[in-house]
Amino acid sequence: QVRLVESGGGLAQAGGSLRLSCAGSGRTFSGTAMGWFRQAPGKEREFVAFISWSGSSTDYAESVKGRFTISRDDAKNTVYLQMNALKPEDTAVYYCAAGRITTATIRWRKAYDSWGQGTQVTVPS
Repeated sequence: QVRLVESGGGLAQAGGSLRLSCAGSGRTFSGTAMGWFRQAPGKEREFVAFISWSGSSTDYAESVKGRFTISRDDAKNTVYLQMNALKPEDTAVYYCAAGRITTATIRWRKAYDSWGQGTQVTVPS
């Protein structure tokens, strides 16, 4: 497994931006696909974004497409989630995750076997 630690969450105004970071260690980070998920109070954890092990392929939930960007820097063992044009409905705990992901399982929470502790993002209405 990969040990993951998120950072960068906080309070942002509607329309503002935040950048989340996820630092990894353990299993070879550069060969591991990564994802971001989020969980709002009273709701199930949902897929947000995915990046392949090579960085050549990405995928986004429809609700964040065009506003969020996932990227990775394997030299720093870090994956990022740049969040722009934030909305109150983006308020949630954001988790990064790692796993051996296939095209069919990109958005499946259970396909990821390593998770961070989460970082809170709050966008007041």
